[in-house]
Order: sequence, then C-alpha cells, then structure tokens
Amino acid sequence: MLLIDTSVWISVFRDRSDHIAKQLETLIAKRKVLLTRFTQLELLQGSLNEKKWILLSTYLETQDYIELTSHSWQAAARIYYDLRRQGLTLRSPIDCCIAQSALDHDLLLIHNDRDFETIAQVRSLQHFRFQP
Repeated sequence: MLLIDTSVWISVFRDRSDHIAKQLETLIAKRKVLLTRFTQLELLQGSLNEKKWILLSTYLETQDYIELTSHSWQAAARIYYDLRRQGLTLRSPIDCCIAQSALDHDLLLIHNDRDFETIAQVRSLQHFRFQP
C-alpha cells in the first residue's frame, strides 16, 4: 500500500500534459493508494476558485484515508523533537504527522519533499522521492 503526499498530487494537478500523471499511474501499478487528512486540507486550501474547490472536494471524498491515533500525535512530535536535537529543522511539523502515519501503517510514502528524507535520518521511514 502507498501513501501519496501532497507534494506529488500538486505536481500531477499542475501538469497540463498528463506526463506526470502517467508516471504516477505506472508507479502505483494497481496498488492501494491512501491519503492523510493533511493532504486533503493542503489540496483544498490551494483551490483557485469555487468551481475547482467543488471538483477537488468531490474527488477527495471518494478517496481512502488513514487517521492518526492518540499515540501517533505524540510520536510525530517526537520525530520533530529528535530532529531538532540533532540540529535538523523541518519546514513543517505536518510532515512529521504524515511520516508517522506511514510508519504506523507500514506504508511506502511517495513524496517530492526533502523533509521526508530528513525524517528518514531518525526513523525507518519507507519512502520514495517522486521526481517527475
């Protein structure tokens, strides 16, 4: 199973040639894809207008999501804490939550965000940097 980060979806939605979408389809290859509520939030907040909001919201309602548990929140905070203690800073603590979701459910995280590579320095995060 795969967890696809917002950074990948943004590339797909911005690509007018469908080249990136085809690359992602090949990578997915009939595997189950999951999202986090953070991805839902980040994609919707980037909607350009009401029409695109409705279209995207309707699409996102049909997707499968993984949810954080009460343990996950503390574990995500610990990722941030451990990185900071090593002198490493992330751009967003949300990425710790997304990474913890992948860790909790033993998912391969597909992303295009350097923060996840930093997180992998302190956790055994299964991840793949999707660079179209």
